[in-house]
Amino acid sequence: MRLILVIGLLLTGQALSAQTDTLRLIFAGDIMGHTPQIQSAALVPNQSYNYQPCFQYVKPLLEKADIAIGNLELTLPGKPPYTGYPMFRSPDALAVALKDAGFDLLVTANNHSNDSKALGVVNTIETLRKLEFVQTGTFKDARDRAALYPLMVYKNGFKLAMLNYTYGTNGIPTEAPTVVNLIDTAQIRKDLEEARARKPHFIIAVMHWGLEYQLTENAEQRALARFMIRHGADLIIGAHPHVVQPVKWESVDMPNGQTKKALVVYSLGNFISNQQKVHTDGGIMFEIDLLHQKGVPYAEYGRYGMIPVFRYIHKSPEGKTTYYAIPANDWTKHPDAYPNMPAASQTALRTFYNGLTKRLSDCPQW
Repeated sequence: MRLILVIGLLLTGQALSAQTDTLRLIFAGDIMGHTPQIQSAALVPNQSYNYQPCFQYVKPLLEKADIAIGNLELTLPGKPPYTGYPMFRSPDALAVALKDAGFDLLVTANNHSNDSKALGVVNTIETLRKLEFVQTGTFKDARDRAALYPLMVYKNGFKLAMLNYTYGTNGIPTEAPTVVNLIDTAQIRKDLEEARARKPHFIIAVMHWGLEYQLTENAEQRALARFMIRHGADLIIGAHPHVVQPVKWESVDMPNGQTKKALVVYSLGNFISNQQKVHTDGGIMFEIDLLHQKGVPYAEYGRYGMIPVFRYIHKSPEGKTTYYAIPANDWTKHPDAYPNMPAASQTALRTFYNGLTKRLSDCPQW
């Protein structure tokens, strides 16, 4: 599976067929890099790391999607020191593992974008591009942004526009010439106008917003979601709170008198992390099929749903820890496929899964 990025041109041989084409997207939540995660991945501290075991159980799900998107909430400075909270600096080996797991596109605009200053912004971008990721949200300079934003992605005959913004960068200023997309309604309106002008079949915005650890979205998130829908967004995916927030249809009145509805996933929660607060030991992957017919200028919603993901920390008898992202629904059906999980972790997984599915009972499971 390889995602192909094209600026302004449709790929040769990807003409739409007469039947309905399908594009499957999967979105994963906050990919964190706390100090215990860095330590657990170390083969030789400050030299070599291996994160691939972390994603072995979700890899089949990611690989089945046409495009797998993740929120990379850390920086890749390219050299030690590697640190966790509050300044996230992870080894490049994490990106290698994400690529191996099946991720295609990573968004990088978040409150930790500047944790390694300008050099970290640039190295994160360059590392991801060398690994053949598609990436957006942060840029090496204004020229880089002008050339690559809004991000236009072509796959399976679909033409998508992708946008990504963050509420801030924890008070760390963005050093010139790098650019971090901030939530600014005037700029977002211009970007959506530019996206619409390129006539994509679907426009997706990934937003770093909301309040940490709050299980419901706030009025500011709802207002911003409706603003973006009114100006062209067709699907909005949220991150930052580190807990899962509701999945809702939002409706807005359009200037032509019609009503437009769009899905908003207010927060995916954590995909992988070492956070210990209640509700932070997991999140959801959100999967959706887009449908498109030849000659129609837009794509439509197909099947969609959530996949609850639990963060399991395995400790070997020797004291070695390994972090795993586990599809919780699969575990409930096939617990024997996840050996050596102690009773306390099994209880924590059930508690996470039962609480999440009760809170998001309106969202189908994939």
